[in-house]
This record gives sequence, structure tokens and C-alpha cells, in this order.
Amino acid sequence: MRGAVPDVAADAVPGAAPAAASGAGAAVPGLADRLAGDRAVVNLADIPAEPPAQPAPPAARELFGADCDTEIEGSRVTAYCHNGYPETDLIRLHVECDRWWDLDGDGAAVAVGPAGRVELAGRCWKEVRSAWVTHERP
Repeated sequence: MRGAVPDVAADAVPGAAPAAASGAGAAVPGLADRLAGDRAVVNLADIPAEPPAQPAPPAARELFGADCDTEIEGSRVTAYCHNGYPETDLIRLHVECDRWWDLDGDGAAVAVGPAGRVELAGRCWKEVRSAWVTHERP
């Protein structure tokens, strides 16, 4: 018979229960019986002729905010920013110093127009713990 799953003795299936001790011809559930619960039955009449309505597309990503790369070298921080979007972006460089007595710095806002580039710099007296750039609309 083509396409049928052969009946396999329980001792050939890993984790299967041993054959019953009542006799050699005792019925042992085979592989076909074990897999019967794993099969999906689909009624083709339940499938719609047309696909269901598509959900609304997600909102377009907001085109705002300059792209900035921040470099830390010793006690100096430099941020290189380029605004590839049609709106002006006000950016600020923030520098957090590693030593408790070293003053952290929050730079003044700098306007970067469409297709504009700007370089921001900051520093600590000793080591820099972290640096980041914030963006806001004018």
C-alpha cells in the first residue's frame, strides 16, 4: 500500500512501553497510532476563495533626526552629525565624566539644517565615562 505508515513494534520506538507479557501476539500500539494525533486535517471547503482583507500598513517611519557618530579619545569627545532629512534638528552633545569631581558637560543646542553637517566637541579633565547626542525639533 503506497503512502501508508508501517506499523512498528513498540520496542523499536524509543521511549515506548514494553510488549504485554500476556502473549506474543498481544496488540502493541504502533508508530501509525502514535502519530495519528499529530496530523492536521483540513477541510478545503473551509478555505476562503479570496485571501482575507489585509491589515492597515504600519505608519510611515518619522523622517527626523540627524545621524551622529561619537568618538571618545582619552578625555576628549567629538560627535560628527549629518542631517539627511528635510527638517532642522537641534542637537546637543552630553558628556559624562568618570571621576566624581570632574564636571559633566551638556553642550548648547546647535541647529543642523537639511543636508547639513556639524562637529560637536566636549571634554573632561580625566576619563570620559559616556557621551551621547540628543535631538529635538526647533
